[in-house]
Amino acid sequence: MDRFTAFKVYRYVAELNSFAEAGRRLGLSPAAISKNIAELEAHVGARLINRTTRRMALTEEGKTYLEHVVRGLDAFSEADEALCPTKKDPSGTLRISAPMTVTLTKLSAAIPHFLSRYPELSLDLHLDDRRVDLIREGFDLAIRGSDNLEDSRMVARKLAVMPHVLCAAPSYFEANGKPTKPSDLASHTCVRFSLSGHSDQWVFNKDGRTERVPIRARYSVTSSLAVRDALREGFGLSLMPYPYVESDLRDGRLQSALEDWTTVETTLYAVYPSRQHLAPKIRAFVDFLVEAFN
Repeated sequence: MDRFTAFKVYRYVAELNSFAEAGRRLGLSPAAISKNIAELEAHVGARLINRTTRRMALTEEGKTYLEHVVRGLDAFSEADEALCPTKKDPSGTLRISAPMTVTLTKLSAAIPHFLSRYPELSLDLHLDDRRVDLIREGFDLAIRGSDNLEDSRMVARKLAVMPHVLCAAPSYFEANGKPTKPSDLASHTCVRFSLSGHSDQWVFNKDGRTERVPIRARYSVTSSLAVRDALREGFGLSLMPYPYVESDLRDGRLQSALEDWTTVETTLYAVYPSRQHLAPKIRAFVDFLVEAFN
């Protein structure tokens, strides 16, 4: 048994949760993947993976063993880089998943400048508001807006905090009046960003009390830009991340309401697989994100 290959196979199988996908990534046949896992289990004298024809899961021994395998493989990579300084320059293809609106409003204009710094680096940027599985879908990093990052397999670097503001077009408020308290929203036309973690209920706080308002929107949409367009047209009101409507509020296309109440915030993170060794291309992009959001 080639233990180094077996370690790599085990790590890929465990992280991708798939024998077949590990084989595709490593260029090995399904038989070779199964053989490496079987030989590794025989070597350690323990079952590492429980598997059936439809699913697989690491055993407790397998989870413990994976932690050591990952540390060992990362140490090998670091040793190689220590003697090959040229490998420290970001290169190859960087696959990134990012929300559409925050990218278009805060990042896309700066990305060509980022790429000009690293001529050996290519960027494959997927703009998608859904929450991707980084490991299964082969992404190096994702930008996520969240109040609760539940995936312990990932490292999360905080980038920014986006407060929200309740707003609508002046024409909407002229026709319908401005709400003076959160409960007034029950009689207003609401537009909802349906992928938000607070899409079904808007929460407002004032003087130590909290009001939770159930939202029944006539228009629900999976794009914050579409929500903003509806507001500009005077269709209704919505709770929006402030950076997305900052220029509209400044120029008078939109107006805020319930300013004396505080409401939700969305924290933006750069999320990437939890590994000791961080590839130069990922490190460079994280540094770029921190710079861009600061």
